Amino acid sequence: MSKKIFYKYSNYYDLLYKDKNYYEEANFVDNLIKIYRPQSKYILEFGSGTGKHANFLAKLGYKIHGIELSQEMVSKAHIVQGFTIQQGNIAKIKINKTFDVVLSLFHVMSYQITDRKLKDVFLNASTHLKNNGIFIFDFWYSPAVYSQKPSIRVKNVSNKEFEITRIAEPTIRSNKNIVEVNYKIFIRSLINKKIDMLKEKHIIRHFCLSEIDFMCDLYGFKRLEAKEFKTRKKINSNTWGPYVILKKII
Repeated sequence: MSKKIFYKYSNYYDLLYKDKNYYEEANFVDNLIKIYRPQSKYILEFGSGTGKHANFLAKLGYKIHGIELSQEMVSKAHIVQGFTIQQGNIAKIKINKTFDVVLSLFHVMSYQITDRKLKDVFLNASTHLKNNGIFIFDFWYSPAVYSQKPSIRVKNVSNKEFEITRIAEPTIRSNKNIVEVNYKIFIRSLINKKIDMLKEKHIIRHFCLSEIDFMCDLYGFKRLEAKEFKTRKKINSNTWGPYVILKKII
């Protein structure tokens, strides 16, 4: 993922996702950890954003350290007891400690669009995990992408300062298992009525389970679970964003 992604977007990121239930998602992750590694205390989060999930997980008693590529996101993170964050590349960062859990949410893994980047992140997750530690992440699911086909979407949000309209125009690149999403974001100031517009392209990779299992074989993981995020239902061609739980076995 380029450092330029989220450069201006970060100024409006939390507003655009104010409807996202971070509390519910953090509790869901907590429940998964209690099932698969109940003694866990230390979490390394790949792609922390502004720290929304991490804040709730810290309040649940975890010590969580976040890695976020965007310095703008890091500067906007709310720090609470038990949560620390630093700017860094999740494929390259080296921390001189190991963790019980490596966590990556909001499809951060789907931004690893090349095999090299994906392999580096898997290796880094393994390097930073204790023996029998778990790696939890969500992602775009290939059968759902091809079955449902991404379409143009418009989102409108506002607060006391801004009205924002975001238009997302996706293009499927089937030969590369990626979707290019071109964002146009119109920001209207409610104070001076000025309208600003910014553009960003997000390139997102989707995966089938066989690709993830191949990475597990390469980097010493065993897949424990693959289900729909929050519901734990069996995944199918309607499941856009499943999650997996991988256990470090070597």
